[in-house]
Amino acid sequence: MPKVKANNINMNYDQQGNGEPLILIPYLSADCACYAFQVAEYAKHFTCISVDLRGTGQTDNPQSAYSTEHLADDIAALMQSLGIAKAHISGLSLGAAIGMWLGAKYPEKVASLLLHSGWSKSDAFLKALVQNFQITAKALNSVPEMVIHALFPWCFTPELYIAKPDYIESLAAFVRSRPAQSVDSFLQQSNAVMRHDVEEQLSRITAPTQISFGCHDVATSSSRFAECMKANIRNSELLIFDGCAHAPIYEDVQGFNDKTLQFLKRHTTRAAQGAGQAS
Repeated sequence: MPKVKANNINMNYDQQGNGEPLILIPYLSADCACYAFQVAEYAKHFTCISVDLRGTGQTDNPQSAYSTEHLADDIAALMQSLGIAKAHISGLSLGAAIGMWLGAKYPEKVASLLLHSGWSKSDAFLKALVQNFQITAKALNSVPEMVIHALFPWCFTPELYIAKPDYIESLAAFVRSRPAQSVDSFLQQSNAVMRHDVEEQLSRITAPTQISFGCHDVATSSSRFAECMKANIRNSELLIFDGCAHAPIYEDVQGFNDKTLQFLKRHTTRAAQGAGQAS
């Protein structure tokens, strides 16, 4: 996979498909392969650019503290290095937190914004949850095993564990097959999660925005975060995925892909031009 110099680090990315650029930002601890179930469909309509954030996958791992805002700066620098003036931006969880900063700081670069299982400001509950992930990662000395044994139960519903144990095992095998994030890098990345606060910047987002939550998500529940995000992002719509927890990208692959693609297609340049001609 190719790498480019961006924001003084070498960033790794994967590119598939044709059409307007769509940048996919990973969640906590994940690398660029985490959207594999989405890219297969998205790439039929868009040029999908899946990235490794700093400290994950094959992107450089500088030994310094960083923030969700800093990670958004990395994505903006990546776009500049690739010659991408404007792109659709999609992220889940940490990826959504980064997407909010990207949309607020670089509105001219964002054609549309998809924020899945996101939050505008870390609260006491989310901080306690992430601290538990940190303790587990250090105790196991393994980020992949922490993800499987501590993070998975917050991402999926009990019903999925009971109905599809083989599927859960396949996802665990997938996590173990990917380049392992170091514990130190995970601590830096998860510290950025706990410090995340973009509330005062949300009104600066101008791109059409899809905000989504799983109805059973406890980690970033819609009851805590949807109202603030929807009220302050002016051109936004709210979507709830029934029967899902924090990771609809794996619990309802078809439904997630269908609904997010519908939104993306509505906000392509071609769709906008067609609407202008019709009016």
